Amino acid sequence: MSSLVGHQIQQSEKVNSLIKDLVGEVTKLNSSLEGIRAPQDANKEAGKQKIEQTGLLRGRPLHYQYMGSGAGRGPYVELEDGSVKLDLINGIGIHLMGHAHPRVMTAAVRGSLADILNQGNLQPNNEYRLFTEKLVQIASKNSRLKYAWIATCGTMANENAVKISRQKNSPARFIMSFKDAFAGRSTMMAEVTDNPAYKQGLPEYHEVLRVPFYDKRDPKSGEKALAAMKEHVAKHEGNICAFGFEPMLGEGGYQAAPREFFVPLLEYCKSKNIAVWADEVQTFTRTGEYFAFETLGLGQYIDICTIAKTAQIGATLYTEEYNPKPGLIAGTFSGASPCLAAGVEMLNMLSEGFLGPQGRIQQIHKRFIDGINKMNDTTCKGIATDAGGMGLMVAFTPHDGKKDNVNAFLNKLYANGVIAFPCGKDPVRARFLIPAIIQDQDIDIALKVIEKTLLEGV
Repeated sequence: MSSLVGHQIQQSEKVNSLIKDLVGEVTKLNSSLEGIRAPQDANKEAGKQKIEQTGLLRGRPLHYQYMGSGAGRGPYVELEDGSVKLDLINGIGIHLMGHAHPRVMTAAVRGSLADILNQGNLQPNNEYRLFTEKLVQIASKNSRLKYAWIATCGTMANENAVKISRQKNSPARFIMSFKDAFAGRSTMMAEVTDNPAYKQGLPEYHEVLRVPFYDKRDPKSGEKALAAMKEHVAKHEGNICAFGFEPMLGEGGYQAAPREFFVPLLEYCKSKNIAVWADEVQTFTRTGEYFAFETLGLGQYIDICTIAKTAQIGATLYTEEYNPKPGLIAGTFSGASPCLAAGVEMLNMLSEGFLGPQGRIQQIHKRFIDGINKMNDTTCKGIATDAGGMGLMVAFTPHDGKKDNVNAFLNKLYANGVIAFPCGKDPVRARFLIPAIIQDQDIDIALKVIEKTLLEGV
C-alpha cells in the first residue's frame, strides 16, 4: 500500500466496493427505462412548471419542453414530465456513451472523490495528467501533434488555437475558414462562425476570409475552393495566420467532403506557412476513428487540432513548431475532476471494438443511413432525401427542407419520442448525434418513429 493517502483512497477495497454498490443500485433503478414513453399524468404539470421556470430565469424559453429527471439508460432519457425519449442529439454531441453508462458513472464517481472538484493548469491532479497523456497518445499516432492543453470547452480550445497560430505567424492576423462554418460563441468565435443570426448587434472585425465548402453537385467544387483561397492569399500575402476548418461542417448542414477536396487546400496552406487548424470539436471520436483527420487521411498536414464535446472538456493539440511561448495560454479552470476521469474512460472504451472500418461506429452509420434511404425510396418517397454524414453524425432533409417545415417535423418527432436538431440553411436538415452504445433494435425504433412522423406531414 502506498504511503500517499490519495493512492490509498484509489486502492481502497472498501471505497471500490462502495462505488460498485452505488453504481449497481443506480443501474438497477435505471433498467426500468425500457423504451419511449409518453408524459405521465402524475408528472405533467410539475414538469411543465419546471420548464417554464427555467425559461423565466434565463429570459427565454427552452428550445424543447425538456427537463431531465437525472435518470437514463443508454440512448433513453427520462424527463420531469414522466416521458422517456430516445435521445439522438445527446446535448448536441456530448453524451458519447449515452445516459448513465455504468463504466462512465464509475469513473465520474471516482473522479468526484478527489480533493478538488475543478482542476486548473496551475495545480493539476493525476486526472489532468492522465487525460493529457491519453490525448497525446492517440493524436500523435497518425499526425505530428505532440502536445495538448486542456480548456473548459470547445470555444476556449478554439480561442487558444487562434492565439497560438497568431503568435507563431505574427504579425499575420487573418483567418481563413469555410463558408457556413461554426466555431463557438465567444466574440472571436462568433466572427469565425458564418451565421449572421448568431451575432446580431455585434461589431464586425473583418478578420475572417471565407472559402466555399465542398459541393457534391459541382464537379469543380474543389477548384473553386482552391481558387478562392489563392485569391485571399494574393490579397493578404503574409497576413493570414491560419486556415481553420471543420472536417465536416456541423451547423453548415452535415455535408461530408472527400479527402481529395481537402488535400490541395492544406498543401497550399503549408506552402504559404499558414497554420492548418482542424476544428474537431464536434467530429472528435464520432467518425470511426478518434479524429476525423485520421478518417480522411489528413494527419500529416495538421498543425493544430481542437476537440471538446465527447471528451467532456475542451483541448487544443499542437505540434512542436506551434508550441506557444509561456504566458500565451493558461486558464484558472481546465476541467472538473469527474469529467477528466470519465473522459479518459470513454476514450479507452472506444478502443474496444468501436473504431475502424468494421467497427461499431461504422455499423451504426450504415444501418441508420440505409434505413433513411429505404424510407425515401418506399413509404416516404421523396421526403427523406440526401441522407449522409460521417460515423455517428447523420443528417437528412425532411420534406422540402424549408426552415418552418423542418422545425415542424422536428417538434413532432420530439413529441413522438425521438430527439433531433436542425442544421444547415438551404436546405435545413434534421441532424442526429447518435450515441456509440445504441443497439440495432433501438436504431430500428428510431427509424420507425421518423417514418411515422414524416407521414404525419407538416
